[in-house]
Amino acid sequence: MKTLIVVDMQKDFIDGSLGTKEAVAIVPNVVKKIKEYRENKDQIIFTRDTHQKNYLETQEGKNLPVEHCIEGTAGWQIASEIEVQPEDMVINKVTFGHVWDKEDIKGSEIELVGLCTDICVISNALGIKAVLPETPISVDANCCAGVTPESHENALEAMKMCHIKVTS
Repeated sequence: MKTLIVVDMQKDFIDGSLGTKEAVAIVPNVVKKIKEYRENKDQIIFTRDTHQKNYLETQEGKNLPVEHCIEGTAGWQIASEIEVQPEDMVINKVTFGHVWDKEDIKGSEIELVGLCTDICVISNALGIKAVLPETPISVDANCCAGVTPESHENALEAMKMCHIKVTS
């Protein structure tokens, strides 16, 4: 069994308050990737960036003063094109990277996709690498987008240096 981690494929990051054309462009690729994992009966975990109404008062909000992914809002929801099934795990995370518990991840290989490559994808990939250093971890570059195309590429290069395989 493998594990697919779908990072923050939420409306606010795709076409909402922090959306980009690059994020919109990867949605079909992510949908296809999820379908492949479902067909193989592999584990799928979704993360959801989750902030509260006081976001602008938080450390992150002071550095990125754009309200986004406020719990319960339309922008917080995983994009409607991406179907979350009852058997999928959904993790609401309050910061860039979730604090991973190796018991949550069932797969002998882990693949990450989602948004944003240069913030949440890299944070989660490195966090998982710290907890499961011997588990093969990969990131599909065609299923990720960064804040900018340049920062996306920089994050991919940084992950490669940390022995995270980048595929496309």
